[in-house]
Amino acid sequence: MQYFLPILLLICANVFMTFAWYGHLKLNQLGVSTNWPVIGIILFSWGIAFVEYCFQVPANRIGFIDNGGPFTLMQLKVIQEALSIFVFCVIANILFQGEKIAWNHLAAFGCLIMAVVFVFWKA
Repeated sequence: MQYFLPILLLICANVFMTFAWYGHLKLNQLGVSTNWPVIGIILFSWGIAFVEYCFQVPANRIGFIDNGGPFTLMQLKVIQEALSIFVFCVIANILFQGEKIAWNHLAAFGCLIMAVVFVFWKA
């Protein structure tokens, strides 16, 4: 559970982060936000990002080794980045049907997985 909870919270945070950063593009495609001013889109995204922070901050506090968690700061960051790309790929393929995952995207994701492996490698 000590390892699972921070990762679960990071996954939730990344879902909201992806919607905050890219959800407005889907709304624009659907014609919902076509006439919104940029400040309206920013405020909309900030509202979603607030929820992201409600998951991200506790994930880092619970997961950080100095707070009794199992992860170093570097490990938390690399896990977050790998999860961010994974969550983005899933959501992009659901929301933006025209976005295809090519071999180079998979190779890049493999490199991120290797980054996670290396960050946990005991030097």
